[in-house]
Amino acid sequence: MPVEKRTFQSHDGHQLAARFDRPEGRVRGVALFAHCFTCTKDIVAARRIAANLARLGVAVLRFDFTGLGSSEGEFANTSFVSNVADLIAAADHLRQTEQAPVLLIGHSLGGAAVLAAAGDIPEVKGVVTIGAPADAEHVLHNFEGDLDAIEREGSAEVTLGGRTFRIGKGFVEAARETELTGRIKALRASLLVMHSPIDQTVGIDNATRIFTAARHPKSFISLDTADHLLSKAEDAEFAAEVIAGWASRLLPGDQPQGEEAIEHVRVTETRASKFQNSVQAGRHRFFADEPASVGGTDTGPTPYDFLSAALGACTSMTLRIYAEFKKLDLGTVTVDVSHAKVHAKDCMDCTEEQKNGKGKIDRFERVITVDGNVPPELADKLEEIANKCPVHKTLEGKASVITKVETG
Repeated sequence: MPVEKRTFQSHDGHQLAARFDRPEGRVRGVALFAHCFTCTKDIVAARRIAANLARLGVAVLRFDFTGLGSSEGEFANTSFVSNVADLIAAADHLRQTEQAPVLLIGHSLGGAAVLAAAGDIPEVKGVVTIGAPADAEHVLHNFEGDLDAIEREGSAEVTLGGRTFRIGKGFVEAARETELTGRIKALRASLLVMHSPIDQTVGIDNATRIFTAARHPKSFISLDTADHLLSKAEDAEFAAEVIAGWASRLLPGDQPQGEEAIEHVRVTETRASKFQNSVQAGRHRFFADEPASVGGTDTGPTPYDFLSAALGACTSMTLRIYAEFKKLDLGTVTVDVSHAKVHAKDCMDCTEEQKNGKGKIDRFERVITVDGNVPPELADKLEEIANKCPVHKTLEGKASVITKVETG
């Protein structure tokens, strides 16, 4: 999806660097993402969640807190309170330039921050926490051995994740003074708590405390074997897909192709990777891609996968229509379709016309499975009906593809 670089003013006048992931077509809502402690807006989890929500029609603003990443300011002068203030400033920016956020997503300490900020952003309908602590003081465990130096000298350098940061006394004091339980109880939005049971940075007991303190509607999703940062692509992808599905019920219904109800399928490059394309078909949005082995990122089916799926789906639907028309008690139909390019002369099941052709041809092999016992005479009939599937006829016929190039 298109990603815009942005800046906006923080609560104390610094310019904060942001990314705005804008979906193709109509925007159904806007989400605000708060990253983990000392992380940035470009962490894997943030990028993948933003991409999946954009595919759903949700725009996402993710930004670097004061003093981190590309944002201005001194990190040593920040605190949990200033992070919350930055979130509210980000919401104000969205309210002025797009629309107020309806969804807040926070990772680790960012999760605690969105819980604290939600009450000050009245438009919010849903809050998501990922590996979040139940109190801001929890973050102090990361530099417990340096607390005496911080309090004695006013600030001190600490090493976190192999990087050095200067932590100020104000950060420590604000973390100790912040009380989240009351804010969680006062939350007037749907809550989704996501946490890994083996999280070594923020224990699973924090998820229990957040979930117990919150009122319904609330949901909990275990991230199973994920680490705290969701550093494995499959874990970040799972979290992103769950959030996208959960958020869909909080948003207005999607519309075909944005605001204009056009009937064709629209495919647009996302420019996020070499082959990834956003596909809009009616009110459905998904990716087309290629596997990593050929330079893709494997975020969606390949073009030939879609073609095989079209044949399989059409076959199943055609058989179901036939069964209902004939009042047959036909079990669940499964269609496996494989595709290959073979030399025409080697295609044993092809027609003579196809065998006499030159070069390679596309060969689709379709295997139909029906639950339960199917007598031989019905199996023969099902094969005959399957061959009448419209997509089957299109593939075996001579379709015409008209191409026009529009510029400007």
